[in-house]
Amino acid sequence: MKNPFLIAIYVLIAIIVLPIIMTLAIYRGDAAVNTDSKVSVSDVVTTINVYNHRTKKIEEKNIEEYLYNVVASEMPAAFHEEALKAQAIAARSYVFYKMENGGENNNKHPGAVVCTDHTHCQEYLSLDQLRKAHGEEWIKNMWPKVKNAVDQTRGMILKYEGKVVEPLYHSTSGGKTENSEEVFAAMVPYLRSVESPFEEGSPRLVGVVKITEKEFINKFKSAYPKVKFSNNLSNDIKILSRTEGGSVKEINIGGVKLRGRDVRSILDLNSADFEINVKDGYVDIQTRGYGHGVGMSQWGANGMGNEGYKYDEILKHYFKGVDIEKKY
Repeated sequence: MKNPFLIAIYVLIAIIVLPIIMTLAIYRGDAAVNTDSKVSVSDVVTTINVYNHRTKKIEEKNIEEYLYNVVASEMPAAFHEEALKAQAIAARSYVFYKMENGGENNNKHPGAVVCTDHTHCQEYLSLDQLRKAHGEEWIKNMWPKVKNAVDQTRGMILKYEGKVVEPLYHSTSGGKTENSEEVFAAMVPYLRSVESPFEEGSPRLVGVVKITEKEFINKFKSAYPKVKFSNNLSNDIKILSRTEGGSVKEINIGGVKLRGRDVRSILDLNSADFEINVKDGYVDIQTRGYGHGVGMSQWGANGMGNEGYKYDEILKHYFKGVDIEKKY
């Protein structure tokens, strides 16, 4: 007969000691996995240097906190939450795009990845500036809405074939966005002309500029001394071609061939999608849309949100062939 004392010891080991050993082994295995995860996340930059063009100083900011102010400054907070989420991902993608393409090594703001000037990077208004622009009621009701859109998309960026995209966006396309090469220098595969049908709410969907014939002539003579006008100004203006998105590509004015965007600049038009009519001593210019027209239409994104589209559907509509990746 076996020793009862030894049997009792074996039972004790089986019931108490072995489970403890197994638990420790499992814990160590989980800890190793969690450690690896933390290492990979910590490799992602979550703070950046931002050049404040108003104070002329470089400030270190957490990317997500920086984005609160960018989204609030770049898009109306009253927009649909899905549009705000799309804007947050586009704005975050812009930051990572800049980091992948030169980062702090640039001429405009050396030492900083981005700046607060919308003419060069993305618009950034401080909370005090937003309060001054919109009032306390906006801070109370809209600021949390903007922050939520950023928080809900935390760490998400747009990629095309493994690289962060340059997420161009504008206010209103006028019904159809532009191919990148017809507005800027290069053909970009994800910046293709697409329909943008839900922009009816935009106050700049249609615009009108009216100036005298004399003012029109003087503006172009000042910019292009070689232009020559006849006694019939209407005959001196001829649109030669349009882009796929509908903007004026080339136009002949006073015998000089110009780009539509040059005319937009000279006449300070909302967009390069325009019609020119001369009548009774005046020149009437009607525009459609507002901005360069490439990438995401913000009013179009808002319209899509109102139609039930989610942020990923909005982004994949305006940026063709992209993937959404969560960086952290």
